Amino acid sequence: MLSPQQLFARLDALGLAHRTVEHVPVFTVEESKQHRGVLPGHHIKNLFLRNKKEAMWLVVALEHRTIDLKKLGERLGAGRLSFGSPERLRSYLGVEPGSVTPFSVVNDTRHAVRLVLDEGLKESGPVNAHPLTNSMTTAIALADLLRFFEATGHTPQWLDLGLDLGLDLGLHLAAG
Repeated sequence: MLSPQQLFARLDALGLAHRTVEHVPVFTVEESKQHRGVLPGHHIKNLFLRNKKEAMWLVVALEHRTIDLKKLGERLGAGRLSFGSPERLRSYLGVEPGSVTPFSVVNDTRHAVRLVLDEGLKESGPVNAHPLTNSMTTAIALADLLRFFEATGHTPQWLDLGLDLGLDLGLHLAAG
């Protein structure tokens, strides 16, 4: 599993511009808002999900979105979704709870995790995400993030997560 420094080296090798700030470790969107400082662009929350058939998804949503897992499961054709366990998260994405990030697909070398991106990310501004640890935030242009996904072999599915998926998931979501 890659370290943040190895991730940065990979981004550099791909010619992808990025900027990182360090902060105290954050585990929720609310903590992230308190400690990240003023960072322009999109702030996200990431949901590592699975269904009964053991299929897995990494859903990257704007941080203010409220998401009903039942409705999301229907839209994805996944059936009932639940959160993946910490062990599954470590095994497939190589990160700890609270550090879930779109960058973690770099560790999914088996391509077992499906990537879902919020259409809202297409609006202008960089995407701010944890670089495999929740004690830093890295800003990267969406076009560069998409090039990163391509380099890892992950093709995202785009969904409008602002469409009637409302159910607040509360403070248990990683800000990552």
